[in-house]
Amino acid sequence: MHPAWSVIVFTTFAGAAQGLVVVLALAGLLGTELSPALLDRGLLLALALLVVSLGASFLHLGRPERAWRAVMMWRTSWLSREVIVLPAFIGVVGLWWWTQRAGASSLALPLLAIAVACLLWLCTAMIYACIRFIQEWAHALTIVNYTLIGLASGAVLAAALAVLLGEAAFARSVTPWALGATLLAWALRCVALRRNASLKPKSNLQSATGIRAQKLVQKSMGMTAGSFNTREFFHGASAAAVRHVRLALHGLGFGLPTLLMALALLFGAPLALLPLAFAVQAVGLLADRWLFFAQARHPQNLYYQTVS
Repeated sequence: MHPAWSVIVFTTFAGAAQGLVVVLALAGLLGTELSPALLDRGLLLALALLVVSLGASFLHLGRPERAWRAVMMWRTSWLSREVIVLPAFIGVVGLWWWTQRAGASSLALPLLAIAVACLLWLCTAMIYACIRFIQEWAHALTIVNYTLIGLASGAVLAAALAVLLGEAAFARSVTPWALGATLLAWALRCVALRRNASLKPKSNLQSATGIRAQKLVQKSMGMTAGSFNTREFFHGASAAAVRHVRLALHGLGFGLPTLLMALALLFGAPLALLPLAFAVQAVGLLADRWLFFAQARHPQNLYYQTVS
C-alpha cells in the first residue's frame, strides 16, 4: 500500500498522546508522586498532540468539508467509530485538565481517560485488522502493536517531559515503565514483522484473472501511464529503501531509546538523555508506521504492479 504521511503522523502522535494520558492516569491512581504542574503540562501536551493529529488526518481527505459524514456508518465501520471516539477522548482529557486546574480531584476522570484511550486504540487498529484480504494487517498483533507502541512512546514522553520540567523523581519512577513497555513493544513488533515476511499470497495470476491455465505470464499491467491503482496501492520505494526504513524502525524506534533509557536508569547517566530518547523514538516510530502501510500487499498489485 502507499503510505499517506497524514495518516502516519496521525496514528503515531495520537498514539503517543494516548500513552501519555494513560501513564499520567496510572501514576495518579497508583499513588506515584505527580505534581500539579506536571499533570497540567502533560495533559496540555496530550491535547496539543491530539488536536495536531486530528488536523493531520483531514489532509488525507479529498473533501474535508464532508468529514462529518464519516460518523454515519458507526454501526458497521471502525473508521466511523474512531471518528466518534477521538473527539470524545479529547473531551475527556480536556475536562480532566480543566477540573484539576480548578483544584478538583476525582478518580472517575483518570479511569474514564484510560478506558477511552484503550477504545480509541482498538478502533484505530481495527480499521486495518478487519480488512481480511490484506494478510499483513488481518491479525491480532495489529491491535497489540498499536496499543503497546502507543503506551511505550507515551511513557517515554512522560519521562522526557518530567526531565524538562525538573521533576527528576517522577522521571526516575516512570522510566522503568517506559523501558519495559518499549522492550515488550519491540519484541511483539518483531513477531509481527517475522510473521508478515513468511506470508504466502492467497491470490495468484490465475485467481486474479479467472484464467485457469497452468502457465500464465503477465506481459502488461493494462495501461501505459499511472492511475489511482498504481499510486495508492503500492509504495513505489525500492527494496533498498525499504531495508533502510526497517533499520530505522529497529534502531531509532526501539534500540537506541532502550539504550538511552538503560544508561539513565541503570548506569547513572544524566536524565537529559530521556528527552533525546523520545526525539529519536519519534523518528523511528514514523518509520515503523510507514513500513506498516508499505508492507501491506493489496491483491490488485498482481495485475497492476507485476510485469514480466
